[in-house]
Amino acid sequence: MQTVASRDGTTIVYDQAGQGPVVILVVGAFCSHATSGAVDLAQLLSPHFTVINYDRRGRGGSGDTPPYSVGREAEDLAALIEAAGGQAQLYGHSSGAALVLEAALVLGDRVGRLALYEVPYNHEPSFQLAWQAYLADLRPLLAEGRRGDVVARFMRQVGTPAAQIDGMRRAPFWPELEAIAPTLAYDHAFLLGPEGSVPVDRVAGLDQLTLLISGGASCPFMHETALTLEAAIPNATAMVLEGQTHEVDAAVLAPVLIDFFAQP
Repeated sequence: MQTVASRDGTTIVYDQAGQGPVVILVVGAFCSHATSGAVDLAQLLSPHFTVINYDRRGRGGSGDTPPYSVGREAEDLAALIEAAGGQAQLYGHSSGAALVLEAALVLGDRVGRLALYEVPYNHEPSFQLAWQAYLADLRPLLAEGRRGDVVARFMRQVGTPAAQIDGMRRAPFWPELEAIAPTLAYDHAFLLGPEGSVPVDRVAGLDQLTLLISGGASCPFMHETALTLEAAIPNATAMVLEGQTHEVDAAVLAPVLIDFFAQP
């Protein structure tokens, strides 16, 4: 593991492998650099690129300096980019893809191409009502330090059955989820906003070439969101990986990213 200091002094830890153009992997909710999908993807990309797989602030070995802001997470990426030579391409998964969009707006030409897998914005009115209720529940649970209940509430939000959640509470990995539960506020309350709708006006300011990927077996709104972003971002292209869900197979995703990031 290597470390870099963000602008506010927070230590960010990362793995670096391979040679060539720099690609930074940005994970989503309840994920870290050690999550199997991130590890597998880094291994598949490293023969072609310098791959940086890092712990976002508040996760794994990275520190966390309050108060949180999206700008500070963008500064974390800026520090990683500076350490890697001053320019990088970004891949983001789920809420990590939302962070990539925000960072690209701030960091400008330090960021090259963007590849995003299923940014979880949703315009549907029924979703937005459920999202607001979720955020209203999340805040007091976090304030009271009820991390296990925070994890369970998130699981309910994404459709996990109650019986399965009860079983997960007894699983050996549950304490790991509780440890990073506070970062849900980072992923959701700040990155996705109070409604969770697609920020079409904001992303219209992006000029990076952007690939928007969704899984053919995912919830239909994921593809609809990709199409909405494609229409809003000037240099964007949407594509579907048939048979893939939100938990995309790294072996299926990697060839697409290699082709996209390796283009002149």
